[in-house]
Amino acid sequence: MSLYRRSFLAAALLGAARAHNIRRLSRCQALVYANHGDPSRVIQLKNVDLRPVGPKDVLVKILAAPINPSDINMIQGTYAILPELPAVGGNEGVAQVVEAGGRVASLQIGDWVIPRDAGSGTWRTAAVFDEDDVIAVPRDIPLLAAATLGVNPCTALRMLADFEHLQPGDSLIQNAANSGVGQAVIQIAAARGIDTINVLRDRPQFARLSDRLKALGASHVIKEDALRRPDLEELFKTCPKPKLALNAVGGKSATELLRHLQVGGTMVTYGGMSKQPVAVPTSALIFKDVKVRGFWVTRWKRQHSNGAVRATLAELCALLRQGKLSAPACAEVPLSDYRRALDAAAQPFAAAKQILIT
Repeated sequence: MSLYRRSFLAAALLGAARAHNIRRLSRCQALVYANHGDPSRVIQLKNVDLRPVGPKDVLVKILAAPINPSDINMIQGTYAILPELPAVGGNEGVAQVVEAGGRVASLQIGDWVIPRDAGSGTWRTAAVFDEDDVIAVPRDIPLLAAATLGVNPCTALRMLADFEHLQPGDSLIQNAANSGVGQAVIQIAAARGIDTINVLRDRPQFARLSDRLKALGASHVIKEDALRRPDLEELFKTCPKPKLALNAVGGKSATELLRHLQVGGTMVTYGGMSKQPVAVPTSALIFKDVKVRGFWVTRWKRQHSNGAVRATLAELCALLRQGKLSAPACAEVPLSDYRRALDAAAQPFAAAKQILIT
């Protein structure tokens, strides 16, 4: 189904909701877990009660919600923040306001909204949120881009902006370049004239994936083992050594990124896919004076005002409208078929982000 068709249907649903008084909705379907563990085992589709809509609340229909690694970690019980159990899965998504409390000032019926913070439980058909817990996004951006806007692109933009002053002609290096964050980094950097050196694990159809990343704006795509070969220096004859390294893997991969940083450069770690610690060579600290930092977009949002979060989202939406940013490759799955989506999200070398459609 095309995004234009889906937008039309969303508008039709809104009209139907008004006509049939959806504001009396008191229950929804949700993917609930009562215990931590393997998501495919502990997640269940249930009918759950919605709390009444208060004066500062909005009732929303969830339109689309992705399955992110942080969602899986939260269900497993290994994430930095854990909601009280039983809980509804999902930290991200886009919803449409179908009812607003009498004292709601910033939102109106029909608005698209995304959660401001993690732990909101977006894997459901409807929800009641406090007005301050959601942020409006424009309805003229693609639905899947809106559903995946609040985590990966925000992470990419803040890491590009907050750690090194990158100018056109500068370069950065990143591992896990095919991830949602990695794809956003490639596109935002390309829009700013920044070269990207993108590192991937070797895999079947590597060439096809490399071509796809280059179509997004990747300057260079290399395999992990190329980081350890002397001939990588040939690349730096046409591309400056990177000021910034973005690490989502850890272990040896992170150490290799550090080796190729400029003197005084920064490595930012935002993930740990290998589950191995980041080892920093003594020589990198002494002779190259590298800086080693961490980033978590949830903390950033909690430390900044709604205005700062809205400004970041506005910059991303402008790139979307200009065709300089797009949603990652996505597979749309009905909420009722959640087990298939969870299984696909757990596969190595996943080609697409799983999006639950309600």
